Amino acid sequence: MSKVFIIIQARMTSTRLPGKVLLPFGNQSVLETMFLRLKDFQKNIIVATTNDNTEAPIVDVCQKNGIQFYRGDTENVLGRYYEAATHFGAAKNDIVVRLTSDCPFIDPTLLDKALSLFENNQYDMVSLGPHSGFPRGLDTCVFNYELLEQTHLKATHKADREHVTLGMTKFQDLNVMNISAGEDHSNYRITLDEPDDYKMLQSLFDYFNFNTQFSYEDLIQALTTQPEISSINQHVEQKTA
Repeated sequence: MSKVFIIIQARMTSTRLPGKVLLPFGNQSVLETMFLRLKDFQKNIIVATTNDNTEAPIVDVCQKNGIQFYRGDTENVLGRYYEAATHFGAAKNDIVVRLTSDCPFIDPTLLDKALSLFENNQYDMVSLGPHSGFPRGLDTCVFNYELLEQTHLKATHKADREHVTLGMTKFQDLNVMNISAGEDHSNYRITLDEPDDYKMLQSLFDYFNFNTQFSYEDLIQALTTQPEISSINQHVEQKTA
């Protein structure tokens, strides 16, 4: 049976909101909220952090919470993912899930759906991300270690090495399953890039009484019925690759 490696990239050197992954968030930090949301997958999680001498606080949080971690190149995120998966024993047909640490409300049910689709079909990749109709901040991408390795060995452009999955279709045709939300809620942002994102996410978390275990349906209900919350960061533009 294939093993599953859920790799969360995390760094302290975000240009727009430095240290954002460890900002206070409810009763814990942003990154720890992700851990709580993914509590049923804890044994599968690896935090792929940096080796630029800024990562000590992230390492401390991982150790405190019993989460595996790997230090790698700050800019070469593709290499960091490959090395992290390799370091923890990933093999050809093992499954890698890419998550980012600026998505504290990552949805475990949607992650489980993506894994199930990948495991039970002949897809090269299962993705839930931009243009799916989901709010920005639930991004999930599933592929196997072999695809990660081949991309790591062949990708030379800076953007392909910085964004992990961007170059995967350059070297072979892939059968990609894009999960659809069924309705368009892509105008909502629950990702953390700028100070107003932080304000919005804090307000949304407060709406849930800082309970980390809410459903996607609960999330959409909150976003659509609480415009005073969801409008806080609607002016923020997503950084492009």
